[in-house]
Formats: sequence, C-alpha cells, structure tokens
Amino acid sequence: MGTGLNRAGAIAALVVIGVFCGACQKDGGMRPATAPLSNGAASFSTASRVSAAASGSTKGAAGEMPAYYDGQLFTINSVELPKDASAATIAKNQSLNEIFATNDLDDEQDFFPVISAIQGDGFNPLWRQILIVFHPGVTPHQFFSDDEVRAAAAGDHPEITLNVTDEVYRCSVVGSK
Repeated sequence: MGTGLNRAGAIAALVVIGVFCGACQKDGGMRPATAPLSNGAASFSTASRVSAAASGSTKGAAGEMPAYYDGQLFTINSVELPKDASAATIAKNQSLNEIFATNDLDDEQDFFPVISAIQGDGFNPLWRQILIVFHPGVTPHQFFSDDEVRAAAAGDHPEITLNVTDEVYRCSVVGSK
C-alpha cells in the first residue's frame, strides 16, 4: 500500500470524525445570538464585527456567530475543515449545505451569513462557503434566506454574483434567537 492510500484513508477518517463530532445539539443546548439588531435590520456593531480568528481559537463558543435561515436568526458554531479534507468532501459529498457570506467566514462579516438548512429541513453538518459579491451600483444589504440570495443572483440584471469557494465548514445550529 502506498502513501496515497494511507492519506486518502486519513482524509476519510477526518471527514467521518468531523461529521460525528459535529452532531447537532437539541433545543436544550440553545444559546442566544450574540450580535445586536438595530432598527429591525441586522447589522454588526463595531464590537461584534471582530472576527473569530482575531479573538484566538475558533473552537467552542468562539466559533459561534448569528446566521439567518428563512427569515429567522439562529446561532451557528462553525469550524473550517483542513484544505485536503475540504477537497475530499467536495469531491465525494453531493449533499453539502450552503452558507452564504459577504466575506470569508474566518474574517469580519458585514452582514449575518445565510444558511440553506436547519435540523429537520435537509440538514447536513457540512457546509460549503459561497461568497456574495454585490455588483457596482447596488447598495449592499442583509439577506434573510437562501431563496433571497439565489433570487438576487438570478435574472437579467442580478444584484450579486455568487462565488463558490473550496472551503467546507463543519457547522452546528446551536440555537435560535
């Protein structure tokens, strides 16, 4: 057996461990979202715009952030998979959820990310990051559902472009606001 086979086995093991370790908490584990809302619209305050990466570890509560799903604000906990595990997951897993963000999830966010599923609605703990890029002349704004994101990227005059990345995150929905 060559090292390529051992490496593929190690990657597969990491993915399986990530899936099992990322099992979602039940309602008893809910924690409130930490970012404030102002004037009914979602926006980060200066204090809450600090990225998880800048605050040290992104594991545990440090990896928590608010995200919208079908107009409702939830708290998610996310950890990026290593590049080789992300590549293997993308190649083998056709049922990845999507997480839409204006910046890389490891960086400050201008708006709350939007997720494509929650428990009971096609949930998979593995999420592919898709970046939202607003077209010139379009005022950047908060989206509240994946349907809104897709609609804004469609049609003859789309507001945004969606850039699918090669980053996969293990995300758990740990609470609702």
